Amino acid sequence: MPGVKNLVFDVPRRLLQVYHTGDYRDILDVLDTLKLETKVISSDPVEFIGPTDEHSRQRRVLWQVLAINLFFFAAEMVSGLFARSMGLVADSLDMLADSIVYGLSLLAVGGSDMCKKRVAGMAGYFQAVLAIMGFMEVVRRFIGYEPTPDFRSMIVVSISALAGNIVCLYLLLRSKSTEAHIQASMIFTSMDVIVNIGVIIAGVLVCLTNSKIPDLAIGTIVFALVSRGAYRIFQLSK
Repeated sequence: MPGVKNLVFDVPRRLLQVYHTGDYRDILDVLDTLKLETKVISSDPVEFIGPTDEHSRQRRVLWQVLAINLFFFAAEMVSGLFARSMGLVADSLDMLADSIVYGLSLLAVGGSDMCKKRVAGMAGYFQAVLAIMGFMEVVRRFIGYEPTPDFRSMIVVSISALAGNIVCLYLLLRSKSTEAHIQASMIFTSMDVIVNIGVIIAGVLVCLTNSKIPDLAIGTIVFALVSRGAYRIFQLSK
């Protein structure tokens, strides 16, 4: 039909969105011939966004969050090594994992649903490997001698990273995309916000106790969250 601009199918919910011009009743008459008990949920004037426009918007958002995550990966890694903080190092590696996820998601924009789910699955495997390596490093630091980390660096850098992740989450949520690769990116970023808050709390506890234990504890929690995120990504990719 010449008035129909785009069709968006949600098969599990048996929902069809029709972007069109003209009277919707003409479209409803045609759909009724399928004998699928079609009924109108709503008919509202909207600004039509075509597939090409949507892909451009997704790419723009992903490039923005990729740049933010790469910057804070470098900042937290350098700060974590100088401050001898496992929490900062763990968070920086998490930022690196997110950057790789965003890079993979950029490749998936405009691709098939299978391609997008495959990208989400690859991101999940990467997260799982990162979690295993992180747990091993935490055990090594706990058993061996490690000086008390610099709590000031932990707190200041984590507050900056928290602000960056909040911006990333806002950008992703504003895209309002339900596609698997974007949803995977949202999962990673929401976990990062929790991790940043945890590192700030660990920095305060290091200051109060003069001990490395809070820092190692938050490192363990970070990698536990990474493991949980990997599991959620695997479920999403299915």
